[in-house]
Order: sequence, then C-alpha cells, then structure tokens
Amino acid sequence: MTIDVMMPYYGDVARFQQAVTSVLEQNDPELRLVVVDDCYPDPTPRRWLESLGDARVHYLRNETNLGVNGNFRRCVDLVTADWFVVMGCDDLMRRDYLSTVRTLARHHPDAAVIAPGVDVIDENGRAVTPLGDRIKSVLAPPRATVLAGERLATTLYHGNWTYFPSLLWRTAAVREVGFRPGLEIVLDLALLVDLASADGSLVYDPEVVFSYRRHSASVSSVQAVDGRRFAEENRFFAEEAERCAARGWPTAARAARWHATSRLNHLSARVGAGLGRLRRSSGS
Repeated sequence: MTIDVMMPYYGDVARFQQAVTSVLEQNDPELRLVVVDDCYPDPTPRRWLESLGDARVHYLRNETNLGVNGNFRRCVDLVTADWFVVMGCDDLMRRDYLSTVRTLARHHPDAAVIAPGVDVIDENGRAVTPLGDRIKSVLAPPRATVLAGERLATTLYHGNWTYFPSLLWRTAAVREVGFRPGLEIVLDLALLVDLASADGSLVYDPEVVFSYRRHSASVSSVQAVDGRRFAEENRFFAEEAERCAARGWPTAARAARWHATSRLNHLSARVGAGLGRLRRSSGS
C-alpha cells in the first residue's frame, strides 16, 4: 500500500530540505512524495529535488499563488493513493512514522484519519513545550483509542489536540467532505468535525513518531497577534454550535459554544501583546 506524502511548499529552503530528507529516509519506503510549490520565488527547491534522482519524488509548481487553503486543497486533488499525509514543509518525520501509521491503518481500514503521537521543535530543531502544546497534551486522550461521532466532535471543540501535518487521512473519506472554502486557520479542525458528522472515526496512538515545528513566523502565530485567527475561530465555533444543536448533539453544541481553549489562547495573545507594548514604551 503506497502512501502519498503531499507537501505544500512555501518557505525556508533549508528546513524544506530537512523535511524532505526525513520522508525519504523512512524505514518504510513504499511512498510517493509530491511537493506542490505555491510560487515560491527561489528555484533552489526544484533543482535540489531533481538532483536527488529519486523516482518517488514528484515536483509541481502552481501557476498562481493559491494560499494556504487553496494549496492544501490542490494537494488533496493530486492524491492517487488510498491514504495520504499533508505534511508541513518544515516538519520532520521520525524514521518509523510511515510504518507506524500504516500498521494502524491496516488494523482500522474504515477509519477516516490516523493520529499518531507528536513532539514539538523550534526553529533550530530543539524540543520545546510552549503553553499551547502543553494544553494540547492534556486534551489528547491518555491512551490509544478510537473516537467518532459526537464524542470526537466534542473533544475537538474543547481544543484541537491534533497536529494536522502528522495526520494520515483516508482519501475516500476526505474527498467526500472536502476542505471548507474560506478558512485559513481552522481548516483542519473543520475537516475533522465534518468527518465526525459523516460518521468517520479517528484512531489515536500516543507513540511519538512525528516532530511538529513551532516558530513565530507561522501563519497561526502571526494571525494570533493581529486578531485575524480569533475572528475566524469565533465565527467557526458559533456556526458549529448551531449545527450541532440542529443535529441533536447537545454536548458537542455546548463545547463549541464555549470553545474554552480558543478563548484562553486569545486572552494569552492579548496579554502577551500588551506586555510587549509596555516593554517597548518603557524602553526595555
């Protein structure tokens, strides 16, 4: 069973090369890596990929810049395997990532998504535990489990403890619901709860096989500071609360209405921004 590793690309070349290398050095070689370049101005990535001479590697460049949501959807359109990953171009797979998620998929062939354990690294590859990721670790199930329906939606509304680039998706399930247009920050959460509404299940195993890179230049970090992230989240959760109530999922509707973790993140960002302004005004 070949797994498609789709990599939307726009960013740091050195980290991109590290990400690609981590994929090609998997102890499970049955993969296809597709890099979808969203019009990054530096031609180095294409030249470097061609120099590898690896038949598993494919490079495509968009005619115009599609943005985060558009390029993710293009990646899904290009999938040909039954299972796929949309991996960040600066994240890292551990050598046993593919073999681990493949085994889980084999044991749960009807699952919509496989969620393995993840650790977090910074710009320099050092292990870090920011507050948000500590909260994620508390929200995640304490042991291997299968979640579906209202139970899955409820836990995700409390706080999205998954890491999108680490998830293995079943192609048929994702194409049935698709990414919602117009979302940049919560598009992965929207996809997960849409799969839950379609009776899809999520299989979780806490064994850490993937490193997610957290850095200040990320889309979510930048938009958290200027408030765009939380405006999108507030709209999303309000719509989800109504949707769940209409579906007869009162517990999920209540969780969406409160979206406690999102509110906490918003408060933390506002406090951090206020402290930053205070330090600048005091000359410290």
